[in-house]
Amino acid sequence: MITSTSSSQVKTVVSLQKKAKTRKETKQFVVEGMKMVSEVPQDRLVKVYFSESFAAANVSFLNKFAKEQTELVSDIVFAQMSDTKTPQGALAIVKMAQYTVQDMMKDKPLLLLVENLQDPGNLGTIVRMAEGAGVTGVILSPNTVDIYNPKTIRSTMGSVYRVPFFYAKDFTQQLADLKQAGVRLYAAHLDGNCEYTHPDYTGSSAFLIGNEANGLTKASSDAADVLVRIPMQGQVESFNAAVACTILTFEAVRQRRTGVR
Repeated sequence: MITSTSSSQVKTVVSLQKKAKTRKETKQFVVEGMKMVSEVPQDRLVKVYFSESFAAANVSFLNKFAKEQTELVSDIVFAQMSDTKTPQGALAIVKMAQYTVQDMMKDKPLLLLVENLQDPGNLGTIVRMAEGAGVTGVILSPNTVDIYNPKTIRSTMGSVYRVPFFYAKDFTQQLADLKQAGVRLYAAHLDGNCEYTHPDYTGSSAFLIGNEANGLTKASSDAADVLVRIPMQGQVESFNAAVACTILTFEAVRQRRTGVR
């Protein structure tokens, strides 16, 4: 059992939790909690750590993992390893998945194109929603928050294991490539010239979602085939990025399911 914070394993976990650079270099990240740990694809599981008190109370859960994949940690040390204020007592190191845009280009793909989003919880919510809606993939601009940020990971509730995503090195070029491949781009925009329910999303479609404070860049707005808006009542000007993304995505899902615009 690990009882010291000077352990190299503890230092590795802490570094993965706090530093995007470490995650990128090792191509690994950390997940926490029984749900997130239990859903890790077996071929991507590196190591599981359990606090001493959790292990004593959850023997059957521990037995789901091979002994060589697990490590017991004292409660005090586990608290240092965790990114949460009240650790559940289980965390795991996981290998990153490697996706390409081609993994997302199924028959009539439905894509989410996220530009410069900075809030980890927003991105995590979008990824979770994407799985629920059956989105075929999420493409992110280089300056979008790290999807492996611990807060983002928690917000995905496990969807990060199952939704294909890809960071485009050149977001503007990526948009051009998608258009050339026959994907129509719809940008959520305050200057939208039509309500979001009007376009036909039953073909290959993608929604552009911009930064929380500044929206989409001019280059991305100009690349869109259609600027759409969500009608507002009261004094509300716009929705949270994840909320807006959800509204647009599920309109596309409704059209595809019912065949009715």
